[in-house]
Amino acid sequence: MLGLKLPTDPRWVNIAEKNIEDILIDHAYCEQKAASSCISLIVQYPEKDKLVEMLTPVVAEEWNHFERVIEEMNKRGFKLGRQRKDEYVAKLLKHIRKGGHPDNQFLDKLLVCALIEARSCERFRLLSEDIADDELKKFYYELMISEANHYVNFVNLAKEYLPEETVKTRLDELLEIEADIVLNLEVRGDRMH
Repeated sequence: MLGLKLPTDPRWVNIAEKNIEDILIDHAYCEQKAASSCISLIVQYPEKDKLVEMLTPVVAEEWNHFERVIEEMNKRGFKLGRQRKDEYVAKLLKHIRKGGHPDNQFLDKLLVCALIEARSCERFRLLSEDIADDELKKFYYELMISEANHYVNFVNLAKEYLPEETVKTRLDELLEIEADIVLNLEVRGDRMH
């Protein structure tokens, strides 16, 4: 369903489990940025009624996820700490087309959001299956389902406003780019992506 071309390196989940404090901190910021991205899309495209309708509840859901991650951190005595640069997202954002027809940039923004949700979903699945902490297993299973729905929302929004073949072609291109980015990133257990 998610279409990712390259699975996460199997070493990631084992390294992540050993650095769960760092993972939770990074995850909290990922949720905050996801909410902010949806707000930005609503602010940039207020005339797109379906976008506003679909993303408004996603903002609330992502913020709820942020609060839930903070709650998990508090249970374990972890503090939020400073935000770290997300190399994965920074590299993906570089592939949003600038100039040309405004629809190209709009499409890319939606699809980059979809890919971030897809990769998060995949990582949450790994955590839900492979870490020893039963509370976090359940937590990440729930979030995995949510992220999959967000992925579908972004792709469906793209299809709402642009021809399906255009969306499919660009999504395939971005999936290849995303796989190359993941392939060339260092496997780190202190980052969600």
